Amino acid sequence: QVQLVESGGGLVQAGGSLRLSCTASGSILSINAMGWYRQAPGKQRELVALITNSGSTNYADSVKGRFTISRDSAKNTMYLQMNSLKPEDTAVYYCNGKGSSSWYKDPFDSWGQGTQVTVSS
Repeated sequence: QVQLVESGGGLVQAGGSLRLSCTASGSILSINAMGWYRQAPGKQRELVALITNSGSTNYADSVKGRFTISRDSAKNTMYLQMNSLKPEDTAVYYCNGKGSSSWYKDPFDSWGQGTQVTVSS
């Protein structure tokens, strides 16, 4: 079982960019799919971006065209490049894996501390 650690969050102004990293203790290719999730104050956690072990990607409508999910299997690391950030992107961002490539399937029931992203107006 791999362990995932998020990093790269911070405070940025609206319109700025940020790159998040998710580093795994094991091969990310052993997981069918990995995704970035976020939880804003007063809201439920939501899936933002997903990448499968075949390399296909999908995004929530709210971030499509602004965020890019990618991976470096040699480094066992997944990334989320966030551009044109908006105040509504403010949230704690988490990474997690799932046993299915379906957008609608739940991830593994184990969450880390996440990384805080704050976008000021």
